[in-house]
Amino acid sequence: MKAVIMAGGKGTRIASVNAEVPKPMIQILGKPILEYQLENLKAQGITDIILVVGHLKQVIQNYFGDGTRISPCTSRPFGVNISYIEENEPLGTAGALYYLKNSLTDDFLLLCGDIIFDIDIERFYTFHKQHGAYATIFTHPNSHPYDSGIIIADEKGCVHNWLHKEDARTWYKNRVNAGIHIISPNLLSNFTTPIKKDLDRDILKPLISEHQLYCYDSPEYVKDMGTPDRFYSVIEDIKSGRVHAKNLHNKQKAIFLDRDGTINTYTGFLTAPEQLTLLPGAAEAIRKINESGYLAIVITNQPVIARGDCTIEELNIIHQKLETMLGKEGAYLDGIYYCPHHPEKGFPGERPEYKIECNCRKPKPGLILEAVQHFNIDIQSSWMIGDSLTDIKCGKNAGCQSAGVGETLLREKDTDFPVFNSLLECIQHILPE
Repeated sequence: MKAVIMAGGKGTRIASVNAEVPKPMIQILGKPILEYQLENLKAQGITDIILVVGHLKQVIQNYFGDGTRISPCTSRPFGVNISYIEENEPLGTAGALYYLKNSLTDDFLLLCGDIIFDIDIERFYTFHKQHGAYATIFTHPNSHPYDSGIIIADEKGCVHNWLHKEDARTWYKNRVNAGIHIISPNLLSNFTTPIKKDLDRDILKPLISEHQLYCYDSPEYVKDMGTPDRFYSVIEDIKSGRVHAKNLHNKQKAIFLDRDGTINTYTGFLTAPEQLTLLPGAAEAIRKINESGYLAIVITNQPVIARGDCTIEELNIIHQKLETMLGKEGAYLDGIYYCPHHPEKGFPGERPEYKIECNCRKPKPGLILEAVQHFNIDIQSSWMIGDSLTDIKCGKNAGCQSAGVGETLLREKDTDFPVFNSLLECIQHILPE
């Protein structure tokens, strides 16, 4: 597979860091952003690279050449084959693809030149091929969804809507376009002239009505250099090794969280978003999980579905409100797993198809084990945190460490697990600084 990198941007928002080089050439720990990208691609067997250059293009061309020269930073060959598409006038984020329509005959990776990433590209590509879409975009949760484009998709990943920053939104799932895409060459037939085009609005978003746009959702590391704050946070993430560690090829660590009574106030059977309020310190606790490199994954029993008190669509809205509220405080969840079943019968309006004995209702470990499989989690290095003995037993049944929060568990005697007043207090205790 070939990779096309859009490296022609000016980077006006990050000009305070370095305005004398194109944005992809801004250095992080002595090495350009673009060189980090090439190293990651090369490590995964992608060595045919096409760079789309414009602003200060000679800086990029003089540094990388055709990809065979020695890196001034590492003193090692770049070890890739680089060709260039030169924009003599700005063509937006997609217009230059016109010049590639006759040379790209297979699916190709398309990415922005101002992001630091480390993802399992083979996983991404496998998902794309399974769905046969014209384009698959890489989405992930981030700490600032309120100023990001939000992707709305169904459970299979088919995109149904794309909310840009200026679009009205109420509650939404925190899934953001990360700037990495796999594109079918069939899409290039839309390019008839080399005119300015926006990749998101002019090329990808129109595919929604044709059901030809999918999203691949992953918690792996992708961060743009759009602002100085994000730039400096990436420096710390590279120093700590977090960037590479988040690649799903590596074993992950997770903190599994009960929902009601742990993250949000317990109100009995919660059946409407109006009933949802965050517990004090919960968002800060989850933000600390995010910053630590652990995955933050909700594991919750939701018998309201089986009882007929709430539909799956209504439950999804409740979870969208949860993600929106956390996002406003810079926190995010990497996954939400829920059990809709309830074995006891006799409730008015109950749904018989969910009145079964299952393997996912806590204290059974089915939901945790599903997440372990999906995210390649090292269960022994992970934690389950909740406000009931059911949560504790679930964690033990799955094979992870367990901790309790809240008054009910604080009243338990002779516990063989730690108990804390709140989720924040728990996270401050179990996670290293």
